[in-house]
Amino acid sequence: MRVEEKTELFPRPSLNVNVMENATRGRKGWMRCQVGRNVEFSTERLETYCIAKWEPVVYNAMLVAAAIEFADRVQRRPQMSWQRNLQLVIPVHDPRHWNSKPVSDALHEVLNFLMGDRWSIEFCKRKKSVSAPSQGQFNLPADLSAVIPFSDGLDSRCVAGILGREMGDKLIRVRLGKKGCDGQALSRMRQPFTSVPYHVRAGKKEFVESSARSRGFKFALISGLAAYLTKAGQVIVPESGQGALGPALVTVGQGYEDYRSHPLFTEKMERFLEALLQHKVRFRFTQLWLTKAETLRMFVDECKDGSSWAGTWSCWQQTRHVSVAGKKRQCGICAACLLRRLSVHGAGLSEPKETYVWENLSAPSFEAGAAGAFGKKKLTTALRQYAIAGALHLDDLAQLRKSPANSGMLGLCAFQLGRSLGLAESDVRSKLDRLLAQHEKEWKDFMDSLGRTSFLGNWAKGVQS
Repeated sequence: MRVEEKTELFPRPSLNVNVMENATRGRKGWMRCQVGRNVEFSTERLETYCIAKWEPVVYNAMLVAAAIEFADRVQRRPQMSWQRNLQLVIPVHDPRHWNSKPVSDALHEVLNFLMGDRWSIEFCKRKKSVSAPSQGQFNLPADLSAVIPFSDGLDSRCVAGILGREMGDKLIRVRLGKKGCDGQALSRMRQPFTSVPYHVRAGKKEFVESSARSRGFKFALISGLAAYLTKAGQVIVPESGQGALGPALVTVGQGYEDYRSHPLFTEKMERFLEALLQHKVRFRFTQLWLTKAETLRMFVDECKDGSSWAGTWSCWQQTRHVSVAGKKRQCGICAACLLRRLSVHGAGLSEPKETYVWENLSAPSFEAGAAGAFGKKKLTTALRQYAIAGALHLDDLAQLRKSPANSGMLGLCAFQLGRSLGLAESDVRSKLDRLLAQHEKEWKDFMDSLGRTSFLGNWAKGVQS
């Protein structure tokens, strides 16, 4: 009996990418991703990953991450569905190892889970070996125990400070910042892991896909490579509970669950790193059952540099879209900014209104909340949609415990987390309930502080303004 293939209601878009070492011709009909053009490595920053000897597998891994980022961002997701078919061919020094079943299976498993796509990656032999950068000369302790990804964000600043008090020089920071001058300055200071040592460009056109789930793979891989090079056994994940678990608990529209800082993703990442590097790395969530406000309050109370939180950056928006009178500001209304403002309030702290473009969240309308010097032409529909989505995400997370319809989903979440973290399901459910209850309280207090006429409050009530 012949089985007919089912026709998909919404066909998945497909993309084939040939990663090239030079300007030679690639596979016919495949998009080219050329090293040196679409993927550009910084020799100076790459040297900060050569703390002992040059290992081609480190360079290969970074090229793989860059190629995955390129494909992820260049292929737009369909409007009525989520999944795409993405096929890549990538040149590496040791294709036999990369194509081996343990490495290949672990890589495809982590990518498909993280991004909700169907990936197919094949590795071919490089035509020319990459020259070894100069060896880094770094004074590292012999008994390093953990690395922590460190950016300009609030979570990484707070958690690095909190753990630094107890771990001292056994904790090393892996810089993930985007500032070129900052990375160059750190490199000249002969510090390891000064920043991500490559940059990805689309080419003549800009990238069209903004979901950027590949960022989770990129940052986890860079941190894992640092742990491998230093022989550290742990990577500290700095996100608090709302940032790590919230995006997977509350999804938007047809969007796939966001696991970029989730234990289920890092568990699969551990398996991939061990298969690739023959080195066991454990991703450790120190703040998973605390809110961002609780982590911030702990940092302020316990650390000498507790006031430095005010200099951190949380905004997702590009500076050119949200500057005021030519000066850089955070937008104040994207999901990341709203979580930051909620957390600052919950920690009993405050910031100058000039920190954000949207200075006044108590305003009766979205437009009235922006700084007066912010041009009306910049009040785009996209910014408004970002703001609505961010507000509804935090409100939905606060309402999660109240609906009996969510009981099964929360039970499954507790079961999966317990298995991943090695904890009893009942213990996980208790911790999860406390986290959600604390978020609910902080959100209610924050919304109450904005007053009854706040446009943000109206959105949470389903009223547009």
